[in-house]
Amino acid sequence: MILPGSFRDPSGFLFFHNGILYRQINDEYQDHFNRLIDSGLYEKLSTNRLIIPHLDVEIPPQNPERAFKVIKPSPIPFISYPYEWAFSQLKHAALLTLEIQKISLEFGMTLKDASAYNVQFLHGKPIFIDTLSFEIHQPKKPWTGYRQFCRHFLAPLALMQYTDIRLGQMLRTDLDGIPLDLTSRLLPKKTWLNLGIVMHIHLHAKSEKKYADVHVPLKSKEVSKNALLGLLDNLTSTIEKMQWQPQGTEWVGYYLDTNYSKEEFERKKEIVSYFMELAQPEYVWDIGANTGLFSRLASTNKITTIAFDRDPACVELNYRQIVQNDEQFLLPLLLDLTNPSPGIGWQNEERDSLIGRGPADTVLCLALVHHLAIANNVPLDRIAEFFSRIGNSLIIEFVPKSDTQVQKLLMNRHDIFRDYTEEHFEKAFSTYFDILNKEPLKPTFRILYFMKKKVKPFGS
Repeated sequence: MILPGSFRDPSGFLFFHNGILYRQINDEYQDHFNRLIDSGLYEKLSTNRLIIPHLDVEIPPQNPERAFKVIKPSPIPFISYPYEWAFSQLKHAALLTLEIQKISLEFGMTLKDASAYNVQFLHGKPIFIDTLSFEIHQPKKPWTGYRQFCRHFLAPLALMQYTDIRLGQMLRTDLDGIPLDLTSRLLPKKTWLNLGIVMHIHLHAKSEKKYADVHVPLKSKEVSKNALLGLLDNLTSTIEKMQWQPQGTEWVGYYLDTNYSKEEFERKKEIVSYFMELAQPEYVWDIGANTGLFSRLASTNKITTIAFDRDPACVELNYRQIVQNDEQFLLPLLLDLTNPSPGIGWQNEERDSLIGRGPADTVLCLALVHHLAIANNVPLDRIAEFFSRIGNSLIIEFVPKSDTQVQKLLMNRHDIFRDYTEEHFEKAFSTYFDILNKEPLKPTFRILYFMKKKVKPFGS
């Protein structure tokens, strides 16, 4: 099966065979691939863990009449997208792309594109995944990936830093990055004092507008290698200086404002750890992870864990902790569960939905259901059905109406949630899960559950 997201590149494509991911390299890319290998560029990049390694394999290609060879790339446990990344994740992915472009020039090659989708996160760090993005560099030719780099990386980073951190979500509406003319209009006037932003966004946008209606071929300006390296150095310097400080958001200090005493909080961690031992997962999704305190109960035991949260500040702080401590099994991502990542692109298949990337072995859902049910009016049966689609087992917390956190949600609004009870919660989830364990958290009256998804009868 050919992956829907890899059909655009004539150089080759990804496909699954017997559940294993492979990449077919087409004959038209043969010279570029041979240069990548023979020049030593691939060896340097893979040795330094900048590019995903691969193995040559002997299996039938999917498109034999065009095939040069088939390779088997090392698997990525979870595919994420730029609109799901924290500010620093996008920044580090940009710096990785520039570093690879600089190294490629040393070996007589260049990146023919600079898509943010060429980067994934593995073992806590960004890594390049598109083996077919390299081509033989033509002397004095400009970098063809420059415009795409500005749209995919520089534009969203600038908007997130100078205008509003939430504007990173604009990457979700345009697969080829944020248009530079729009970026220039949205940026504040003070960015005209930043020479890097002026050159690569404001003046770049004016240049695009100037030549937008030109219908004759434009002669490319010759660019020396030193000039090209100067461009890359300027881009690198511009991005390295970009910063965003997470503060003042709704959830960033969540663990400082809970209903638990220190002893009760430790008890909660003990129960979650015990349920995790019962589940024995290889992959965990923590939904509403905040800064990842409970996520680390899994990831520190070398369980691949995806920590989702809707607050950009929480995801940013979580990622910074991963970088600081060199954590290798935790990936924080931005996600609003009431509007999760959809399938987008051609036929809604180029970028997979959240549900399409599941199910996880275990879903961790702590202190979240009351926000979904009361703050967002999602009925308990719909919440239960959704979790049955994204996880095979579930560690979940029920927070009763008597809890002060629920009372805050009900403040200044009419209580229309008569079905929000422990009884209805268990009834709704029992439709899809077997409730195997139930642990009250006294004296808060909160309850932790461990559930496993029911096995459907064959043929149902």
